Amino acid sequence: MKMTQYYTRMGDGKRVQMTREEILSDIQAGTADAADMAGIPALNDDQIEHLIDIISCQDRVVGVAPGKEVVMTYDIGQLDFTGDNGNSGNGVDMGRLEAALLHERALGADTFELANSDYSIKPVKPIISMEKQTMEEIQQEIVAPFFYGAMPNMGLYYAPDGPYQNPADLMREFKIEESMAASEAAAEHLARDIEYVGTHIMAAGSDGFNFDTTGSAGDADFVGTLNGVKALRAACPEAYINVGAAGESVMGIHGMIEFEGTVCAGLYPHQQAQVIAQAGADVFGAVCNTNTSRSLAWNLARSVTFIKKAVEDSPIPVHVDMGMGVGGIPMKETPPVDAVARCNKAMVEIANVDGV
Repeated sequence: MKMTQYYTRMGDGKRVQMTREEILSDIQAGTADAADMAGIPALNDDQIEHLIDIISCQDRVVGVAPGKEVVMTYDIGQLDFTGDNGNSGNGVDMGRLEAALLHERALGADTFELANSDYSIKPVKPIISMEKQTMEEIQQEIVAPFFYGAMPNMGLYYAPDGPYQNPADLMREFKIEESMAASEAAAEHLARDIEYVGTHIMAAGSDGFNFDTTGSAGDADFVGTLNGVKALRAACPEAYINVGAAGESVMGIHGMIEFEGTVCAGLYPHQQAQVIAQAGADVFGAVCNTNTSRSLAWNLARSVTFIKKAVEDSPIPVHVDMGMGVGGIPMKETPPVDAVARCNKAMVEIANVDGV
């Protein structure tokens, strides 16, 4: 007897057909991989069955059950309209005010943010007066919570763009101590810039700050951001601060750098949540990266396993990062809506996230 084939996706967005048995096998392998890596529980039989039902549903778009709705947050600001499709944008020419109001009034966004076209802390510093003016102007028009968003992006502090030698280059020359010293100096510089940009933008009326892709340059980037968040929290006690991670594990480029006694290299989402809360953040943006050569079933099971444990252990709400190449969603310039919907539903109904 011919087995039923279900349309689904690969991690690169390719549409494929799989049997229920193949989907089950990939879910089991994906959750086992996450459990083994992080030393956390795998999904149980009921959760696996729920995930099979979500993936094998042949409706093009799925949604959560009534009463399961969560807060929807957005990053990169207006760039999802104005950017090209290499940045998941639509190439529509409009200003930042128009983009903010469209998200609020047409798309029903629960929150939105102001963002510079170079979505990083360092480039914002010299133009902070202009960003403050734009923040103040948009706050006069918008009703939804309106934040400022930027990546720490500590790579910009290394040569040739910044004042510090590149740790990777130094390591290739076996200059390990010099490499670690360069990472530490850049992390301190990043923390100072976060405090400067954050306090200025809060003074202009921002409802909060979103630190996106924290740790993209490794564990020193992660620690520098936490120290910056700590300083920003001290300066602005009532500010809303969201810290989103770059991956399911903090890359140990330095390897030994600490935040208040915790070595940050190798921290998984449930551990990242602890130090991010300790730094003073209100919300944790947990991340799991997508493997483009594996199926949606494998990637989503793995992501849900990581994020479910983070939700259980986190002292602050978890708004899982869901987009191009994270959260089980395919790594594709414009991710297919059928995959996006299924990943979001699984995160809400199985991982029990507080927001997306």
